[in-house]
Amino acid sequence: MGFTKYTSQKEKEQVRMNDAIRVKEIRCIGPNGENIGIIATHEALAKARELGLDLIEVTANANPPVCRIADYGKFMYEQKKKDKVIKSKAKVTETKETQVKIGTSSRDMEIKAEKSAAWLKEGHRVKVDLFLWGRYKYMEFNFLKERLERFLAIIPESYKIADEIKKSPKGLSVVLERDPSKKPAQKPAPRPSVPPEETL
Repeated sequence: MGFTKYTSQKEKEQVRMNDAIRVKEIRCIGPNGENIGIIATHEALAKARELGLDLIEVTANANPPVCRIADYGKFMYEQKKKDKVIKSKAKVTETKETQVKIGTSSRDMEIKAEKSAAWLKEGHRVKVDLFLWGRYKYMEFNFLKERLERFLAIIPESYKIADEIKKSPKGLSVVLERDPSKKPAQKPAPRPSVPPEETL
């Protein structure tokens, strides 16, 4: 037994099996996962052929290499399933950014809060900037902090503070990350429109 016409060149390069395993001895794993131990490669290959299976190298860097007696097709199918699970768990985490201003309307704040919640739900961090310009740059820190916290309070997703509110080149900033231990916040009820200066 060996590679079939369905075996891709990439797989051939990644996986050594049967006659392609040229070391004198290996640590052999049986078809049911049992540890057969260190035996001569030709002996392991004979066992595999007797069972109508393949001898597949699973750990090339071990001394001696570890090989398993298994059906090549089933073995590769299981490997691909495992790789898919690992890939799905290893999602790339990014830091997304959103910006609000003193005077941002209630509707715009809700849209930005919902977008921030979607990012958090996907597992990303969210950096929120309170953009300050002109006279706002010189206002008291606690007053500005309270304005930024008004926005944080309407984000309809659970989160925790990853980087506390502090001054930044744009004004004030804070970094959030999802907190799965908390229940998502309820979406705020619609509020009547108010003048821009009273929104944030």
